[in-house]
Amino acid sequence: MTAIANDPLLSPFPEGWFFVTSRKSLDENSNLIRKVWMGEEIIVWCDDDTGVCVADAFCPHLGSDLGPEVGGCVRDGRLVCPFHGFEYDTGGQCVSTPFGPAPKAARLRVYETREIAGLIFAWWGIEGRAPQWHLPAGEPDQTGWSRHHIWISRFPGHPQETTENSVDLAHLTHVHGYDSVSRVDPLEIEGHFLRSRFDFATTRKVAKIARLKLSVEANALIYGLGYSYVEVREVTIGLDMRLWILATPVDGTHIDLTVVSQTGPLLKPGRWIAGLAFLPQRLRPPIINRFMAYFEKRDVLQDVPIWSAKQYRPRPRLSRSEGEIGQYRAYCAQFYSDTSATADCDTTVADQAAAN
Repeated sequence: MTAIANDPLLSPFPEGWFFVTSRKSLDENSNLIRKVWMGEEIIVWCDDDTGVCVADAFCPHLGSDLGPEVGGCVRDGRLVCPFHGFEYDTGGQCVSTPFGPAPKAARLRVYETREIAGLIFAWWGIEGRAPQWHLPAGEPDQTGWSRHHIWISRFPGHPQETTENSVDLAHLTHVHGYDSVSRVDPLEIEGHFLRSRFDFATTRKVAKIARLKLSVEANALIYGLGYSYVEVREVTIGLDMRLWILATPVDGTHIDLTVVSQTGPLLKPGRWIAGLAFLPQRLRPPIINRFMAYFEKRDVLQDVPIWSAKQYRPRPRLSRSEGEIGQYRAYCAQFYSDTSATADCDTTVADQAAAN
């Protein structure tokens, strides 16, 4: 069990928007999913008009579990309780019962939701408060882009630690073997938003025979500790990708790290073989996306053992070159009820380095 989740200095459930499920997963599960999310037992369901509801998993009538495992279902666009047949709309309100008028007091506790490119998020507020900020308003253009490849790994950890990788550029070389890692711009931090831009080079083995050399530009756009969206440009091929790195607390000890990849259209690849220029244009993005998703999974699996076993250091002894970690820790403080709980880096980086 990781020390992070049980460390009183760092709450396992920071405030923010956290991934719940995908539209595709809902479709595959008869529009109803039950799960543990942010320490709560919840249901996720959608109506006939694509409205989505994230709510507590128990009926306010007599406490029945509403999940599909005990008979809960979605019928005619409404969530139906398996115990007495109470029906709820996506606003959480009971709108019908088999016995008479629906009681106005019968209402599910619902969480505010937001859907981006088929990915469904819900707001987790400190002491249940309403959203203090929002995810990006615009929808990414889907024209010519591949479908999502979604992969989820569950392990002991904390979203602050996984998201910290976006500013910890040194680990890209030491853990993942990247070359020529360099910061493009200084960190940009504004309220709940953080932007980290960097370049790197890497060599990948394909089918254990070919070696694929890549030159990459990464633009990480971070909104809190549950939503990291990375715009990726491979320069030599002219390849654009999108990555969502979504860390979601489960039970106070484990997190689900969801990695979503998507590849853009390749009209005139800069490299004949690597860009699959010999294939029809429509086939290039989905095939390349499968390769890139494999590489991304490999990178995550290199990090997971470290994340799972590490201890959180509220005052890390940083080197002179790691000031951005201190900036990141200060940024994170706003997502907890007591900012003193994340009083990181109480001395300057230079002082720490001098003491080493």
